[in-house]
Amino acid sequence: MKRPLVVKLGSTLVLDDQVVRERAREMGELVRDGTPVCVVSSGAVALGLRWLNVERRPRSLPRLQAASAVGQPLLQRRWEDALAAHGVRTAQVLLTAAEIADRRAYVNARNTLDELHRIGVVPVVNENDATATDEISFGDNDTLAAQVAVLVRARLLVLLTSVEGVLDAQASVIPNGAAARATVFGPVSVAGKGGMESKVAAAELAAGAGIPSVIASGTEPLPAVLEGGGTRFAAAATGESAFKLWLRFGKRVTGRLIVDDGAQRAVRRRGSSLLAVGVVRCEGPVRAGDGVELCGPDGTPFGRGISSLDASELEARPSNVEAVHRDRLILY
Repeated sequence: MKRPLVVKLGSTLVLDDQVVRERAREMGELVRDGTPVCVVSSGAVALGLRWLNVERRPRSLPRLQAASAVGQPLLQRRWEDALAAHGVRTAQVLLTAAEIADRRAYVNARNTLDELHRIGVVPVVNENDATATDEISFGDNDTLAAQVAVLVRARLLVLLTSVEGVLDAQASVIPNGAAARATVFGPVSVAGKGGMESKVAAAELAAGAGIPSVIASGTEPLPAVLEGGGTRFAAAATGESAFKLWLRFGKRVTGRLIVDDGAQRAVRRRGSSLLAVGVVRCEGPVRAGDGVELCGPDGTPFGRGISSLDASELEARPSNVEAVHRDRLILY
């Protein structure tokens, strides 16, 4: 099976009937030609608010959750009808940061998506906004799309937006993603909550995992976007395993371990595990199994990993006890 294509559309595009119909037709052609496609779609809250005749996005989390609950079936039906017109079946997959951060749930989600692609079904992925309050407050589907791209080891992440790509001060497209970070980013659209800066960050995340990415116009034909155009982010060379990629990009960090010089040298230069005796200070409510950032004596991060101990045990600094095993850490 070919590596899948992950396509993300924001709320403004999803509310446009013609855009959804055209992109669905092109996705159907890709699936029939043997390329698996995964859609990451915003729009549940926007569709719910429209159904409820609410013009302004409310600030109340319960109201946002209610709008998401109303809009999610409308969103799924929108994609189901659009893709069914071209003989393609769909499935709904709702994820939260908790599933991405939990290794078992992460693997289960990956296996489900792989099987859906194997049987020719297009997963329509969205954040589970109706229950995940932190996703409504702080998350965005650009980041989710990048995480899904890493999850399925996509061949390309396509972030579709209402403009041709990342634009410079003269409103010209910046073709090279490496130069996009210096751009002055515009405001978030009325319907959405991501903005161009979150798209750049998402593209950089996926590219860092070895997945090329592009930010391009959602009103342009998808085949033209795949051939060129937009702002493109080259994939970084990486030989990391799926577990290491999850640890680098999926595992949530809950605290920081400040280590001494000797411990930092042992981990960085000799590939050793981090021993508890080398931990000078633990910052944050760390428990065994939590993600932690590893920092040198000056506080500069040099890696991350999974703690084998609770904060109280780390602060006791026992001898010959591993705080983070070398197989459960990555270096920056």
